[in-house]
Amino acid sequence: MKMIKPIIDINNLTIEYPVYGIRNLSLKTKIFQDVIGGSLFKNTNNLITIKAIENISLKLYPGDRVALIGHNGSGKSSLLKAIAGIYSPTNGSINVNGSITSMLDITIGLNNDSTGLENIIISGLLMGLSKEKIKGLKDEIIDFSGLNDFIHLPLRTYSSGMAMRLAFSIASTISSDIILIDEWISVGDSEFSLKVKNRLNEMIMKSKVMVIASHDLELCQKICNKFIHLENGRITSIDE
Repeated sequence: MKMIKPIIDINNLTIEYPVYGIRNLSLKTKIFQDVIGGSLFKNTNNLITIKAIENISLKLYPGDRVALIGHNGSGKSSLLKAIAGIYSPTNGSINVNGSITSMLDITIGLNNDSTGLENIIISGLLMGLSKEKIKGLKDEIIDFSGLNDFIHLPLRTYSSGMAMRLAFSIASTISSDIILIDEWISVGDSEFSLKVKNRLNEMIMKSKVMVIASHDLELCQKICNKFIHLENGRITSIDE
């Protein structure tokens, strides 16, 4: 039995969220379960609700490199977002002991009317960094992104690939205890994609715990040592 304190400690976690605009539960249940996953039901307020995560308990320790395995709607992304603090538990608890770098929807929070440089500053402040720390990291972020003079232009002038470059460069600059990844990130041309791969590998090596949700089993077998299988918001098996 491990006596080391877990980095992530999840106890009887359940996450539910409402679905609006559905009047007939019996006609919609199968469609929603096939497309979204989880359990569809009416709560005590007669509101149709999806149970995205149901009664999950899990402890992750230093050195765990975890792959979440399951079909679309099995609960992989919901579990990642719960660990990241994006989703709050309906029941149960999540205790996270350490800093988190979340590679989930990495462009969210970027402002289209702000320049790339302004977005670096804003994102850094939102991440809890001091102005001095942001100033020290600014050149590294710009250099890694390869955006050069585009860094002084508004984000709305960027292509989607350029915006992803900026977002990844910002998100990946700070080392954290926990790395959360929703599918392996591939950004831009082959040269930049190689930089992304190397940066992600460095982050994983430095982290205490890494959790990735991916359909790429070959990739997961290369970088993970624990495989958690999910179905309809429940853990069906754990392989180590």
